[in-house]
Amino acid sequence: MIKNYSSNKLKSIAVFCGSNTGSNEKIIKQSYALGVHLAQNDIKLVFGGSKLGLMGQVANGALDHGGLVYGVIPQFLKSKEIVHTQLTNLVTTKDMHERKLKMQEMSDGFIMLPGGFGTLEEFFEILTWAQLGLHHKPIGILNSEGYFDDLLKMIKAMVESGFLKQENLNLIVVSKNESSLLEKMHLFVPPNKPKWITKNQT
Repeated sequence: MIKNYSSNKLKSIAVFCGSNTGSNEKIIKQSYALGVHLAQNDIKLVFGGSKLGLMGQVANGALDHGGLVYGVIPQFLKSKEIVHTQLTNLVTTKDMHERKLKMQEMSDGFIMLPGGFGTLEEFFEILTWAQLGLHHKPIGILNSEGYFDDLLKMIKAMVESGFLKQENLNLIVVSKNESSLLEKMHLFVPPNKPKWITKNQT
């Protein structure tokens, strides 16, 4: 069943994911399915601009079903990541930081799919910006095939050890299903206070 998430605030979503496909076929298929789901709900996809890996799968899923797909890639990665040539639009930035800033500006929310160091770096920077109150957009993890189970355990351990407050953990929306994840993101209510509102917060 297609739900009209875009009628409210989710008109565009940035997806962080691997430039490799990995070895799990179910993850590959779900990445494509996320692109399909975004297109069917008239949600613009913003992503890293490559045709490779899970990045290409999400983009193809959206493009194959009439979706709008915007790529954002730094100049130095254009030859390395192999730019997707069928995109609605491609934005070239001078460096990685400008890429993340541009993706944040273009998006109403964010989703992380499986990936490596780069995917985690993008996710945690956008999460840190939310923690500091620099944006108030929903941040989702599509925990395909339990890929992020150990990461989520580590983040919960940060709360238990006193390095992270529960309200900051609550900035993350998690689901193993793309439809459920978008529903949760649609219902997300940002916290009233940023991280550093008092000197005693951690």
